[in-house]
Amino acid sequence: MLRYVITRTHLLTTLLLLCLGSTLIADDAPVVKQLTYRQTPQAELKLHVHYPPNWKATDTRPAIVFFFGGGWNGGKVEQFERQAAYLASRGMVAARADYRVKTRHNVEPDECVRDAQSAVRYLRQHAAELGIDPQRIVASGGSAGGHLAATCGISPPLKVDDANASVSCAANAFVLFNPALNVASIPQAVERLHNDVALAKQISPTLHVTKQTPPVIMFFGTDDKLISHGEEFVNAAKPLGIRVELVTTASQAHGFFNKSPYTEQTLLQVDKFLVSLGYLSGAPTIKVP
Repeated sequence: MLRYVITRTHLLTTLLLLCLGSTLIADDAPVVKQLTYRQTPQAELKLHVHYPPNWKATDTRPAIVFFFGGGWNGGKVEQFERQAAYLASRGMVAARADYRVKTRHNVEPDECVRDAQSAVRYLRQHAAELGIDPQRIVASGGSAGGHLAATCGISPPLKVDDANASVSCAANAFVLFNPALNVASIPQAVERLHNDVALAKQISPTLHVTKQTPPVIMFFGTDDKLISHGEEFVNAAKPLGIRVELVTTASQAHGFFNKSPYTEQTLLQVDKFLVSLGYLSGAPTIKVP
């Protein structure tokens, strides 16, 4: 059975966006529930799930799961609240995943990856109860969270002893905001993995691109040093015929998508991308300032 508690997050989101003069979500704001997706020695990990209006457990809707950024050190599960609320208003089941980080749980990036992969497994395993299509799951996130999303199906899965370890953690599409895609090229990250170069390579999505890699859209500001990760990924993917879109915004730095009007601009592109995959239908409802 699913365990959950109803939250007031959707109400707070509505009030915040009205104050900002934004129209990210419909008037009929979706309900948000918390579901426990993994039990770890350090914490019980939750998914904050935004259900669309008129949702039913018998639905087979597309789903998206967001992972917050923070360098695998910190960050807050609230980061992608606006994006999740908007996509739920468009008909998706949209989840925001909490996961372990260094400052709160004293874990390194590989444990963050295990949590992310477990979150996707949970969605697929419980698809019938969540009203989602297990073959239309999108992984998304920003910075380190974008890295975690990309490890859910591009990188090979890490070993876990979870009860659902046999369930696939491979997402069917990716929406990535300035992601780190080659951990092996980041000395600080390799050091945090106790200089285990093989492990760093295993969790570096760019090094595992194949003809079977699902469609990807990614967003970078041109002033972001991590844009080289996006370019490297595109160079690996394009020759294989993979659909990959690199969307850049001039003169913007890391994390630009967190503020208006870039939140709305990137969401508009995400909406169009998901429509092209058949995950959404109709015209976007978001208004870009």
